[in-house]
Amino acid sequence: MTTLDQLKEYSKVVADTGDFNSIEEFKPLDATTNPSLILKAANDPSYNFIIRDVIDKANVKDFTNEREVDHLINRLSVGFGNEILKIVPGRVSTEVPSKFSFDTQKTIDSANEIISLYKELEVDTSRILIKVAATWEGICAAKQLEKNGIKTNLTLVFNLCQAVACAEAGISLISPFVGRISDWHKENSSYSSSSSDVDPGVASVKEIFNYIKHFGYDTEIMAASFRSVGQITALAGCDLITISPDLLVMLKKSSSELKKSLNVEDTKSLNIDRLSVDESNFRWNLSQDPMTVEKLAEGIRRFHEDYNKLANLLLSYRK
Repeated sequence: MTTLDQLKEYSKVVADTGDFNSIEEFKPLDATTNPSLILKAANDPSYNFIIRDVIDKANVKDFTNEREVDHLINRLSVGFGNEILKIVPGRVSTEVPSKFSFDTQKTIDSANEIISLYKELEVDTSRILIKVAATWEGICAAKQLEKNGIKTNLTLVFNLCQAVACAEAGISLISPFVGRISDWHKENSSYSSSSSDVDPGVASVKEIFNYIKHFGYDTEIMAASFRSVGQITALAGCDLITISPDLLVMLKKSSSELKKSLNVEDTKSLNIDRLSVDESNFRWNLSQDPMTVEKLAEGIRRFHEDYNKLANLLLSYRK
């Protein structure tokens, strides 16, 4: 068996891409998208048919109108999501604009629009996860969406406090970012990938997994943002693992034996203190964690930069 096949026995494998060919090749259960991945796919001429269809159906008159552009990009994200759903048997995650990360109501409104657009295409919306940044406002928005029957994926999770706040809010799925945590520690601490120290990104996901499973929350954990095969295999047994095409290739070519690293039953005997996470505690916790503050802000900023690039790309098609 390949290492990828072995991994699929322990965790649900998710494709971290908007490229249909990669999804077809590796046969993941689910797929995730974000503005950066949609931008990369949208620059591929083979996907022009989606962009042109979206522009025709959106019928945008004024490309200087921010609301109309937001609507157009939501349509584009749904257009890609709809095509991906024809390939994967499970779910696809579609992200609200990151500029709404600190506005609960606008996040809810954008999520509702995305769901409505999927319904227009007669998509079973139980297969849709709305991606929202794990800010306090994003968690509050996701909590309301979950109450209204819309499943959410809270992204840009970098520490336990964020994860616990999401679990207590009844969030369906969270995405802790392994690689970006490790990146920060390489730049700001004595950690290096060649050291004998435990990878800090891997350690963070294990801490989150142990807490969520120990206390019996229903929230699924999807480890994301990997830099190496080693980081992936160290988390075999996590509920879901979302992997980029280049790392999927490496896993498919490898036949190294893989052992399950994370087990739900092992968490029950752990001695873990329950955290109290209200808004005040949440904000204080994040303020004391420079890695989370920096990486959360950076992630939101980068997604917004690619969102603007998408808008400019769509404008070029309109001319």
